Amino acid sequence: MSVAFTFPGQGSQSIGMGKALAENFPEAKAVFDEVDEALGEKLSSIIWEGPEETLTLTANAQPALMAVSIAVMRVLEAKGVSIKDKVSFVAGHSLGEYSALCAAGTFSLADTARLLRIRGNAMQKAVPAGQGAMAAIIGLEHAEVEAVCAEAAAQGPVQIANDNGGGQLVISGAKAPVEAAAALASAKGAKRAIMLPVSAPFHSALMAPAADAMREALAAVAKKDPIVPLIANVKAAPVSSADEIAALLVEQVTGRVRWRETVEWFGANGVSTLYEVGAGKVLTGLARRINKDISGVAVGTPEDIEAVVAALNA
Repeated sequence: MSVAFTFPGQGSQSIGMGKALAENFPEAKAVFDEVDEALGEKLSSIIWEGPEETLTLTANAQPALMAVSIAVMRVLEAKGVSIKDKVSFVAGHSLGEYSALCAAGTFSLADTARLLRIRGNAMQKAVPAGQGAMAAIIGLEHAEVEAVCAEAAAQGPVQIANDNGGGQLVISGAKAPVEAAAALASAKGAKRAIMLPVSAPFHSALMAPAADAMREALAAVAKKDPIVPLIANVKAAPVSSADEIAALLVEQVTGRVRWRETVEWFGANGVSTLYEVGAGKVLTGLARRINKDISGVAVGTPEDIEAVVAALNA
């Protein structure tokens, strides 16, 4: 049985994340310093001191979460846990895909930070504030949510943005059709249909201007094939070519994060443990709901790191 490293997405951020890592490990501190330098500002101060509303801004949250994930990776590597030797696959949830690719050597740390800053700004600018929306639909099957979106699409664009598994799907698009789809979902028996407090309709067709921005940014950046295959968000299948990965990252901006299928793919291909590298435990919780036979382990604190090093170097 093999292991995979997964990397969290937006929503996992919290003030103070990664601070204990930077205080305890010089390798982690060096990551935050390098990200600060790449962005030309002290993002680390925002990560550790806030304010929360500044950290939550998409343009800050994306490189911040990546920095924490890579800080964990650098400490693991310093303690003898290399992706190449110990890990069969990597995957990341939305922006986490960039963290996974940085960890697997496709992009440098500085380039990853800059790409995520571009991505965050482009996503924020793609749709004027208040025109887009997202909603979480709990307790309906995938096909039922597809049908609800198809019905509400008479009012404008709406689609499934994230299939997170365990009966949780997120829809995204223009405000009126998303609200209509949420109401339809409730009428069709959804346990809950909750409008999400997000600043833009991520992973929807309305993000096309952001996809164009990422196409340009990714074309200009140096990239290498990852040292282990990436299970890509929009394919839920392994990819090992840097050029194909870049094309899929562009597609990912407007496409669906197929996380349920990603975890199912892991289960069908001999992965027994998913290590969630970075802030929070969101992906660990999702893994448990999707496949009870896969164990999820969150790795975000110095204590977590010691336990993982002991397990993987045994």
